Amino acid sequence: MASNITQKLIQSHLLSGEMIPGTEIGLRIDQTLTQDATGTMVMLELEAMGLERAKTEASAQYVDHNLIQVDSKNPDDHLFLQSATRRFGLYYSRPGNGVSHPVHMQRLAKPGKTLLGSDSHTCANGCMGMLAMGAGGLDVALAIAGEPFYVKMPQVWGIKLTGELPDWVSAKDVILELLRRYDVKGGVGKVIEYYGPGVDTLSAMDRHVIANMGAELGATGTVFPSDHEIRRFLKEQGRKDDWIELVPDADAKYDLTDEINLSELEPLIAKPSSPGNVVSVSEVAGTPIYQSYIGSSANPGFRDFAIAAEIVKGKHIAEGISFDINPTSRQMLTDLVKESHIASLLQSGARLHQAGCNGCIGMGQAPATGRNSLRTTPRNFPGRSGTREDSVYLCSPETAAVSALTGKITDPRTMDFSYPNVKEPNYPTIDVNLLEAPLPYEEAKNVQLVKGPNIASIPSMDELHDQMELPILLKMGDNISTDEILAGGARVLPYRSNLPEISKFTFEIIDRTYYTRGKETVDQGGHAVVGGFNYGQGSSREHAALAPRYLGLRVALVKDFARIHWQNLVNFGVLPLTFVNPDDYDMLNQGDILQLSNVRTIIKQVSEFTIGIKGREQKIKVKHTLSERQVEVMLAGGMINWVKSRQKIAE
Repeated sequence: MASNITQKLIQSHLLSGEMIPGTEIGLRIDQTLTQDATGTMVMLELEAMGLERAKTEASAQYVDHNLIQVDSKNPDDHLFLQSATRRFGLYYSRPGNGVSHPVHMQRLAKPGKTLLGSDSHTCANGCMGMLAMGAGGLDVALAIAGEPFYVKMPQVWGIKLTGELPDWVSAKDVILELLRRYDVKGGVGKVIEYYGPGVDTLSAMDRHVIANMGAELGATGTVFPSDHEIRRFLKEQGRKDDWIELVPDADAKYDLTDEINLSELEPLIAKPSSPGNVVSVSEVAGTPIYQSYIGSSANPGFRDFAIAAEIVKGKHIAEGISFDINPTSRQMLTDLVKESHIASLLQSGARLHQAGCNGCIGMGQAPATGRNSLRTTPRNFPGRSGTREDSVYLCSPETAAVSALTGKITDPRTMDFSYPNVKEPNYPTIDVNLLEAPLPYEEAKNVQLVKGPNIASIPSMDELHDQMELPILLKMGDNISTDEILAGGARVLPYRSNLPEISKFTFEIIDRTYYTRGKETVDQGGHAVVGGFNYGQGSSREHAALAPRYLGLRVALVKDFARIHWQNLVNFGVLPLTFVNPDDYDMLNQGDILQLSNVRTIIKQVSEFTIGIKGREQKIKVKHTLSERQVEVMLAGGMINWVKSRQKIAE
């Protein structure tokens, strides 16, 4: 039977379940990726499990988010992560080596493999012919320990690419076009697979740009073929033996299809404050800007910076503009220096920052209040930039560079100079100086974990209660992101390994009183929150589930969930429920008390049931979509308790 690439990847890694969309499957994971904002918790979880040695083919811990060292918290955690990788047999990418996704692509990604990462943009490595998926840290910890990764079998959404990108239009505009068509929920429950003659015109890094922002569509993953272009890329990286061909069969079928003619695309831009709020650049041309920012895992390639350098070469940015350059890998930065592109950027007035995530996650480069920021980053959720009342637009490097010259959003096609011709180096730099390989086991088993004073163990969690009366502490609307549930940025992320401290920032973007009110419910049985569609979109950070759980959250009742956050809630014992009738959302108010009876028995027997509202006659019909395995996890009070109970049975 003919198969597409996604089906081939899943079939070759299937450990349990059937490939029926919507049903739970278990997959063997070959590689894992963690970054420092989530990896500290993963390493603590591996310690709690008593892991001796990583059981994956390759697992890597990157330090790319928390690079600002204003005090000892971040460097202390870096030392902890380094000691943990040495102890458990992982690669360690040191601060300054670059953003996890492009570095992993350069050094470790392999066609035909599965990759699970505790970062939602792990899907970027689907550009290499991999099944690359984001997940919560606990799921990644279990994968490192050799456990399957459980996910609902996705539909495969085939996007046929034809034509070739015109001048002033680049890969970022391809994914923005898909977001313009389908918004931030369009990919939920799907793997996006690109095929067709247009794929041949895209470089490996162009594909990375497109695959990266599949996360903004809510997709489980994005897959490109492993073809002649991936062979070329791996050969240049000194890894030609890692290449295998992986393409769809000639008569492969897809569950859903669409087509993008690359030749017909125009420069696009996502307006504040959603990646799905996409219009043509020409519609907002003339809007004044304060900042133009180039970098992040969404535009991480040599070309993305070189094209900007060529655009501003011999020119000067507009007065009052902050032109921020955020390199994404050490070896790529070296090539930009060799080719004099950094010199061109600096002479134009640009500000050069260290290789890392930086402003994308709110770690520096925050825009001024009330001013517009133009960015090549993947997300523009409220407050993500580090400025509470931010106004962030997402665009291509071409649009960002020409707008830096004019001081306002500018359609690059209107410039009075020709589109620059940028070529990548014939022999790109290969730099592994800051990527430490795993230690041999005999040496690793004697390594002691280095824990600074900011590292706190994960508190124990109790089992799911059978009878619950839960006040609704928050009622929220649609598309609530994990950035709004628990912000990133320089104030918050240094506490990533200290749950009691990081919990103080929970929901502060929505309601600054939540922490105090939530903590008051802990000894009274907990509380609930209510939300709209696509609840928990965005980052994979499990702290967005763990911190509310620590503050007493027991039930999240929404119209529907984003995939990774839904899994994280289950992993930490928060019961995720959806309305059978979404209109029932209007019946509930903040402050109402939900009544749930015989919950432990009910969720084992049925998926739909009713809950009451204290003081009212009305009932609300709700449902869960937990598998039998997840019901067991929920009853135990979360994945950690469930794993411990299995270990006791085994003993």
